[in-house]
Amino acid sequence: MKRYESKRVVIIGGTSGMGLATAKMLLDGGARVLVTGRSAPGLESAQRELGAGATVVSSDARSLTDIDTLAARVKAEFDTFDLLFVNAGFSIPTPLGSVTEDVYDEMFNLNAKGPFFAVQKLAPLINRGGSVVFTTSVANVKGLAGQATYGAAKAALRSFTRVLAAELLPQEIRVNAVSPGPIDTGILQKVFPTEEMRTHVRGHTLGIIPMKRFGTSEEIAKAVLLLAFDATFTTGLEIPVDGGWSQL
Repeated sequence: MKRYESKRVVIIGGTSGMGLATAKMLLDGGARVLVTGRSAPGLESAQRELGAGATVVSSDARSLTDIDTLAARVKAEFDTFDLLFVNAGFSIPTPLGSVTEDVYDEMFNLNAKGPFFAVQKLAPLINRGGSVVFTTSVANVKGLAGQATYGAAKAALRSFTRVLAAELLPQEIRVNAVSPGPIDTGILQKVFPTEEMRTHVRGHTLGIIPMKRFGTSEEIAKAVLLLAFDATFTTGLEIPVDGGWSQL
């Protein structure tokens, strides 16, 4: 019997990077997996990579209407399930003087509001003994210039981890978080428009990470699955996966 056989998993933000790596690991272990994403090319690419064993669903993690629709889809596909990995998130690096209301709202809608309501709507479908794992960020404990709204939204998500862990104890659902540092997901290409900027940011980052390298999506996936299935006496915890950046 495979390690995750009979497990059913929902990954919000599972069509690329850390979410996709986690989905692959689960599928290899025999789980049934439903992943969500927004962009049509990303959805198509994920379906090709994950194959017929995965259900790939278009869903905007910021939209409460989409979250309601997702809950109905999960109910139809799985009835109940074992792990909700709330991974959707994104940073828009913006200096204080350039932060607009739109940037502020985007960061909180995607990184805090959406995850909160996803748990509200989907927790009733999680089996007793099941698990929620959030993706937070090293930005919730480090004072990173240009990351005020992103870091604050992720700090809110860290708080939700503790509070929802307490609230879901009667249903025997554990709630934990994984906190990535710099992970090699291709995010630099999305955030920084020129190769010169990307090279500068990469070099600066490597200089301040104690382990002197970027992490991998697979290393995040391993931490997620530890929290989800193996750490059965653990709830309310945030595990840093950041090369020691937040700890040393």
